[in-house]
Amino acid sequence: MELAFIPSPSRGVVHLGPIPLRGYAFCIIIGVFLAVWLGNRRWIARGGRAGTVADIAVWAVPFGLVGGRLYHVITDYELYFSDGRDWVDAFKIWQGGLGIWGAIALGAVGAWIGCRRRGIPLPAWADALAPGIALAQAAGRWGNWFNQELYGKPTDLPWALKITSDTDGRVPGTYHPTFLYESLWCIGVALLVIWADRRFRLGHGRAFALYVASYCVGRFWIEWMRVDDAHHILGLRLNDWTAMIIFLLAVAYMVVSAKKRPGREEVVEPGAQDAALDQDTADHQDKVDLDKSDLDKDDPNKDDLDKGDLGKGDPEPEPGSASGSDTGPVAGAEADAEVKKS
Repeated sequence: MELAFIPSPSRGVVHLGPIPLRGYAFCIIIGVFLAVWLGNRRWIARGGRAGTVADIAVWAVPFGLVGGRLYHVITDYELYFSDGRDWVDAFKIWQGGLGIWGAIALGAVGAWIGCRRRGIPLPAWADALAPGIALAQAAGRWGNWFNQELYGKPTDLPWALKITSDTDGRVPGTYHPTFLYESLWCIGVALLVIWADRRFRLGHGRAFALYVASYCVGRFWIEWMRVDDAHHILGLRLNDWTAMIIFLLAVAYMVVSAKKRPGREEVVEPGAQDAALDQDTADHQDKVDLDKSDLDKDDPNKDDLDKGDLGKGDPEPEPGSASGSDTGPVAGAEADAEVKKS
């Protein structure tokens, strides 16, 4: 008896007039936003300029989407090029089907182009973005929920996923929500990378390598639970082999990089620190000017005193004094003469 389960949406698209709003696309967009937002904060903390992450993401995101789709189409070509299939469907990305391996690989090419244009080392940028990419994957996996795809083996657990669609070979029932497992795993990966980066000051691409390695661990056991069609090699799904190989490469990179380049980059974006110093100086001067203006406002008698000082000038000399008239000395001499006569 089914006591509880995760319901699937009745449809993955809502039409706003003639405009289709697809849940899968929304999840991808939210993921990109999270990655850029967190990556920007981490980049600034490392000494970079605000906005640099977004500028490079303009190159990385389109390349990543193309790479993810290419990997999916190549590894599942029978879905688009076998008998009875329409090859045009290979371009319908909104129907689902993005391979993270291709997205990261080709997305890195786009990021490399963007970094070269800005004179920025790619490993440093990748380290800043690593936990954000994991969060983007966590959000993107919910697109599979909207499309009722990539679920696991049948189960009657309370958190089982209820599949209601019977298209493309689906069998309605309750299954392991592998999309949810991977989403939660990716959140854990993001937290792990943030903690390790603060604890060990990872640099030169090692934070990104840690993200890749830890994601591969989760992807291996989650992939093993899935029941969708996939190519098998020696009894294992293709993505399991991919996860193992990339895990080993990521760990090897971390070990070699730590020996050759220990520590973290001192400068991640040329000129950013000088610009920040100039901005701090300008802000300090503005604060000084503002404080001075506030002091002038706080003394209401200042203007009156200044006006009074200007109005007073030199005091008027007394009559008969030496400075009061040009005839003062002559009058004084005549008075002395009168005294002598008397």
